[in-house]
Amino acid sequence: MTTSDFIAGLPKAELHLHIEGSLEPELMFALAKRNNVAIPFASVEDVRAAYAFSRLQDFLDIYYAGADVLREAQDFHDLAAAYFDRAAADGVVHAEIMFDPQTHTARGVAFDTVITGLLSAIDEAQAKHGMSVQLILSFLRHLDEADAFVTLEAARPWLDRIAAVGLDSSELGHPPEKFARVFAAARALGLKLVAHAGEEGPPEYVYQAIDLLGVDRLDHGNRSLEDPVLTARLARSGMTLTVCPLSNLKLCVVDDLAAHPIDRMLREGLRATINSDDPAYFGGYIADNYRAVAAARGLDRDDLALLARNSFLGSFLPDDAVAGHLAALDAYVAGAPAG
Repeated sequence: MTTSDFIAGLPKAELHLHIEGSLEPELMFALAKRNNVAIPFASVEDVRAAYAFSRLQDFLDIYYAGADVLREAQDFHDLAAAYFDRAAADGVVHAEIMFDPQTHTARGVAFDTVITGLLSAIDEAQAKHGMSVQLILSFLRHLDEADAFVTLEAARPWLDRIAAVGLDSSELGHPPEKFARVFAAARALGLKLVAHAGEEGPPEYVYQAIDLLGVDRLDHGNRSLEDPVLTARLARSGMTLTVCPLSNLKLCVVDDLAAHPIDRMLREGLRATINSDDPAYFGGYIADNYRAVAAARGLDRDDLALLARNSFLGSFLPDDAVAGHLAALDAYVAGAPAG
């Protein structure tokens, strides 16, 4: 069995996936036509040519333009269903996907429209693939906290189908402390908490995410390694980091995957995981990320299995479900012939 085949069959969870970021150019054009929406691209090739980012904001500008084609519940269903089909082919058995309701409500698309479409696709994925899925409602950090509170209030009727809240979008200039009150309110409602920190932002943002927001999981977190005290603290606490190698490359967090710190994270005892972030924009889904970083950093099967194990340990699944996935993972690894 080749390493590529081993990765494809390796049972894994995806913990850092923005569903709007899985909008492939072909679907973008199809939805634009269906909804009679003008987009600033003449062809699929033009879209892909625009995916040359030098920083996070370059990506976000295109990301928000593309999201404008999402108007009806069926659009969100089709978007999510396409991702679930791809993820299942990559060995994903559990996914915790983020969605950005403010991206849509600001355009006049109702919160209920967004979540209804996503939930119908989730139910379909569970029936079709046996995949479990949890939703993470992400606040846009370039907006103010009052807007986040409005979004949290809109989510109240759906809280039985939402596992967590998160924090994404432009990191620099928008520290986690800006959202301390709304995160406390979400915690009081019984929701788990995650936040992007330490991607472009400094280690101080990671400290704020932990100490002021009280996050259960850290999205990205690469720049934590600049602070040995913080690195040791993350390792000691068992905090999960949802690392996204191809995203890091595309957004110039690293200049080359040969310099990616994923293996250092494992050596430092961090509970690092591999995820795809915004795969339509960054050049690969979860198995592509595993393969790319394995080749660049020389990861062996034990490393890959540890990354997959961490994905289940870092999930928001109940303990018995985690144990079941870990047993299946161990059985797969034990039965995989050497390549």
